[in-house]
Amino acid sequence: MIKPIRKAIFPVGGQGTRFLPATKAVPKELLPVVDRPLLQYAVDEAVAAGIEQMIFVTARGKASLEEYFDVAAELTASLKAKGKTAELAVLAETQLAPGRIAYVRQQEPAGLGHAVWCARLITGDEPFAVLLPDELLWSPEAPCLKTMVETYARLGGNVIAVLEIPAEQTHGFGIIDPGTVDGLVTEVVGLVEKPKQGTAPSRLAAIGRYILQPEVMTILAEGTRGAGNEIQLTDAMAQLIGVQPFHALTYTGRRFDCGDKAGHITANIALALERDDVGPAVRAFLAGIGTGD
Repeated sequence: MIKPIRKAIFPVGGQGTRFLPATKAVPKELLPVVDRPLLQYAVDEAVAAGIEQMIFVTARGKASLEEYFDVAAELTASLKAKGKTAELAVLAETQLAPGRIAYVRQQEPAGLGHAVWCARLITGDEPFAVLLPDELLWSPEAPCLKTMVETYARLGGNVIAVLEIPAEQTHGFGIIDPGTVDGLVTEVVGLVEKPKQGTAPSRLAAIGRYILQPEVMTILAEGTRGAGNEIQLTDAMAQLIGVQPFHALTYTGRRFDCGDKAGHITANIALALERDDVGPAVRAFLAGIGTGD
């Protein structure tokens, strides 16, 4: 029997040093893309996939993440008094029902695998999803995690999202060793975290979306250090290959690396251009740059 995916882990404990000084006071996950925090996009993607409980793995200095998803009573009352129904509707999207969000602290920056392991008592013996909010995967018609859940319901086991990248970039990603290919689904026969340039087994890179079986937590509990002297999620997943079904789903939407300044700026521009309220002004500005005006 294939158990449903009800819980999702969001590792949000990073310091966001690439965005200093802004992240001195604001967690990078709350930096806006147009007018929505980056984390909101990931949560919306999880909700679209049917996730029932969001698990945020936080760290010191991230209390504002909890405040963001809480009920803003004074603001809500003020908007109601002014009859601002549109703004109230936007605000409601940030509020999930009691119990749908859980928070756990990562007390040391020991890597992505360690962050996931910190949520083990909440996920229990269930399979779960992992979403890295830095990776903004924009595909409103077919949200990435939703398509992954559909693939998981058919194949079971473990499913990760991948994207074909240029060969010269493979050293910066977890890369799969591919087996049988069926459309957008590829059997995973191996995983390598940040292979040395020229040694990658493919150009299919993991892009921050995972559906994993609970056995991965037992492997992570061993605390084995990998690349960067950190506990790598990729290394733990690799040990499940051959033991459990393991597949990669090639993502067909747009990806923005919002852990990078240029990627974050690009995401703002791209998503703004799709909006009726701000798109025309942004488009006119860009056209002016192109003409030198």
